[in-house]
Amino acid sequence: MRRLFALLRATSFLVMLCVSLAATTISMGIWAVSLTAQVTTMTASAAAAAIANRKAIAAAVVRTKAKARLRRALIVVPVAGIAAAAVFEHQDYLEWKQDNPDADLGDYGCEISAVSAEVVDDVLQDLPEEVRPSRHWLLARMPECEATAREL
Repeated sequence: MRRLFALLRATSFLVMLCVSLAATTISMGIWAVSLTAQVTTMTASAAAAAIANRKAIAAAVVRTKAKARLRRALIVVPVAGIAAAAVFEHQDYLEWKQDNPDADLGDYGCEISAVSAEVVDDVLQDLPEEVRPSRHWLLARMPECEATAREL
């Protein structure tokens, strides 16, 4: 009788162990499928956001290039070009003035000349060699602004 009771106890323990292991295996499988679905959804949304941002950035770059191209085209026409250049520069000054309300036109000129001095090499490289002025000749004609140059 004792042996039968020990066998019954061992059998019931093994059955309970097998049932609990099977239940754990099934729940872990369901959990893995759920996590895989979440990762797939998150990856798809991240890819969609990246594509949307890339399109927005590309649209902004195209718009900026078109605006610059239009400015260059208007400046080529002598009388209209002078008026257009003046209007564009005035608009740039007003935008700058919003960010710098305490500054004046001289500060704007110094800041623009300092920034222009930084990009003068890039601009000169784009010009044909026949019309390209010397870098030193061009920089010598820009105003000296100590405070603005230090800030940039």
